[in-house]
Amino acid sequence: MFFLDHIWLIPLFPAFGAVMMFFFGRKMQKAAVNAICVGAVVVAFAFACGAAWQYTQFAHGTGLPFEKVLYTWLGSGDGHLNFVKQDGTLASFHADIGFFLDPLSTIWLLFVTGVGMLIHIYSTGYMAHEGGYYRFFGYLNLFMFSMLTLVLANNYVLMFVGWEGVGLCSYLLIGFYFHRKSASDAANKAFIVNRIGDAGFLLGMFTLVWYLGSFRFIDINAAARSGHFLKGDPILTAAALLLFVGACGKSAQIPLYVWLPDAMEGPTPVSALIHAATMVTAGVYMVARSNAIFVLAPTAMKTVAIIGALTAIFAASIGLVQNDIKRVLAYSTVSQLGYMFLALGVGAFAAGVFHVFTHAFFKALLFLGSGSVIHAMSGEQDLRNMGDLRKRIPTTFKTMFIATLAIAGIPPLAGFFSKDEILWQAWRSANGSFPYLWLIGFATALMTAFYMARLIFLTFYGQPRMSHEVEHHIHESPKSMTGPLVVLAACSVVAGFLGVPASLGGSNGFEKFLAPVFENRAEIASAEPSPGPAGEEEHRSMEWALMALSVAAAVVGGGLAYRYYANAGKDYPEPIAVKAPPLYTALYNKWFVDEAYDYAFTGRRKIGDVRLGVMGAGEASSWFDANVIDGTVNGAGWSTRAVATLSTWWDKWIIDGLLVNGPAILARMGSYPARLFEWGLVQWYALVMVAGLVGLGFYYVWK
Repeated sequence: MFFLDHIWLIPLFPAFGAVMMFFFGRKMQKAAVNAICVGAVVVAFAFACGAAWQYTQFAHGTGLPFEKVLYTWLGSGDGHLNFVKQDGTLASFHADIGFFLDPLSTIWLLFVTGVGMLIHIYSTGYMAHEGGYYRFFGYLNLFMFSMLTLVLANNYVLMFVGWEGVGLCSYLLIGFYFHRKSASDAANKAFIVNRIGDAGFLLGMFTLVWYLGSFRFIDINAAARSGHFLKGDPILTAAALLLFVGACGKSAQIPLYVWLPDAMEGPTPVSALIHAATMVTAGVYMVARSNAIFVLAPTAMKTVAIIGALTAIFAASIGLVQNDIKRVLAYSTVSQLGYMFLALGVGAFAAGVFHVFTHAFFKALLFLGSGSVIHAMSGEQDLRNMGDLRKRIPTTFKTMFIATLAIAGIPPLAGFFSKDEILWQAWRSANGSFPYLWLIGFATALMTAFYMARLIFLTFYGQPRMSHEVEHHIHESPKSMTGPLVVLAACSVVAGFLGVPASLGGSNGFEKFLAPVFENRAEIASAEPSPGPAGEEEHRSMEWALMALSVAAAVVGGGLAYRYYANAGKDYPEPIAVKAPPLYTALYNKWFVDEAYDYAFTGRRKIGDVRLGVMGAGEASSWFDANVIDGTVNGAGWSTRAVATLSTWWDKWIIDGLLVNGPAILARMGSYPARLFEWGLVQWYALVMVAGLVGLGFYYVWK
């Protein structure tokens, strides 16, 4: 099994491309850059397909994981590090450079390399006239290497290496246009917010190794499923919550979501890569990979579900009124990630992963389609300056329309199957609060259909609202850009059929493929009331009814958008602004969350473009830091200096002056008369001797 035995090569292919760009890219022609960087990802995708196929032959449907360990990375002596566990016993662990393939990592491997490959191909057209071409593709390849390392790692430590790698690459790619301050600020914001989440991930990882004695996924899952730990174990609950903090950072959940909308400052292919197939799905992957821990922590599970539901509706509400085409899609991504965490939180792990899978196709398509619109509009991103583009860029319009139907949940496109499975699982979960979460998910579906249809109508329908100069240059994108759009549109149509539920006559093969990874799902299911044979038909009828409600919500949302925006002119009214101006102001300003953060951490208050120098939490924090914290530290220094001065004075005048030098001074004073005749000069002594001799001579003569 060549491909399976060499899965470690998959992340190394894009790593090779990155190294070539960083060392030699400056001197390369664009054709050579394309051949190396795009070729590396194409080869990685081919290897991934081969490895996935051979894995199915290896596992034979059992879900048995395949592990390839290259060498021990962290260890000592015999390759192990010894430490004392929480129960006082001595344990040892080691972290390998090891690669791990099971149904979960297989799914991620395929769509990361597949969608990543299409984005690389698209970028050859989109970035053709941009400076720093080789640098951009070097960053893209490095991003792919980091994400593939994260997905294929067999332990938390190696996963964290990939985790930090995608964080670094997001910083580099978001700030690619470094000459723009807004891009630099957005890159810094993404980097800092993710460091907050990463701190939680590290603490959770260290808690697990201290409690369970290993970083390896196989060991941790075996320990969690051994029956030695009770549900609600406080240490496992703490570890799960800390891991979820890390997931909130990477996958942009409340309160750490604020970096993702600003990530739009990077080139559009970067937005597609980050939002669709790589970085933002890392948090979902980590929670799904840690499912055995989360199942034993019901409090953490409920927290994940609630945060996911609130993030979904919160971000969707902001997307209702945004005018930047990429920013609408950014808030859509945050909202859809909330859906995924809602599924994980109610124990529907396979449904959450299924939505990750389908979302990768239609969200990548939407971002790349928006890039095609921006390309046609000479860089214009404001929906208010678009309109009537459907006949001018027909391929872009048709593919984006398909993606919009998919994300809205219109059957039989991919989003219908994955989204409705999440809503159904939320409804039927045993915990009594989860039907309320279904209601939030239902409202989010209505909002999603509205803001996505609004985007389509303002972009492709109505009257042309752009300048005459821009209108004169509108053209369809080259085939290097439209080709990936067509492929992604096809995937958005057919991907959902991998998970057709039994209620619609399918077997949900996607869930069956993942079943071995989520063995503990049986524990959650056992706590749910069984419908029994008599209630099975009623159970299925309820599922159909909820599906019908979901589709109706999508139709109503799209219909409302059609009513208000299909014939939009230059001064079209915003219905929310007309009927509820305060609500519109709040939504347009993103509920003032960024301003609140700015106020809390910098002490500056911003309303629109005006900053007010108000003494807020940030300034109070600065005052406290300068006067209390620094004052305490400086006070300690001043006290030490005063004590040192006093000690010096005491030593000089009391100790040295009185006790040591005092007797010497007294002796010196007593010898003062004798010292009058002691000069220490030989010539003076000779003179005195001569004078004495002369005096004696006169004395004897005179006598």
